[in-house]
Amino acid sequence: MSSKFKTTRRVEFSETDMAGIVHFSSFFRWMEEAEHEFFRFLGFSVNEVRNGEKIGWPRVKASCEYLKPARFEDDLEIRLTVARKSKKTFTFEFTFSLEGEDIARGNLKTVCCRCKPDGGIEPIPIPPEIDEKVVAQSD
Repeated sequence: MSSKFKTTRRVEFSETDMAGIVHFSSFFRWMEEAEHEFFRFLGFSVNEVRNGEKIGWPRVKASCEYLKPARFEDDLEIRLTVARKSKKTFTFEFTFSLEGEDIARGNLKTVCCRCKPDGGIEPIPIPPEIDEKVVAQSD
């Protein structure tokens, strides 16, 4: 499995710390934003109603390794790869690069869930339409 998607992001001042370096937490927001863009690119949303049921993609694991700093107004390239897929989960790997040099790597593991009316969630199989589009991206 190796579906790939690429996007870009300019670092905003509010995403930096007192030293002018991107705050570590920004990378987690950017991973989530790239994941949302990937779903939209495929024609879906991470928060939608299917067959009368609301489904979502909560995270069960997230990490990021920082290699080099990024600063205000840097233009970053973010590459998303669907590294693994199971019946109910996706594991996305992210590579952040600046001027062709990798500056960070992260991953998110998400599980497809039905959102119950009482606020609970229940893991469900990935809908076939999403599964098929992700598989098609790897061809």
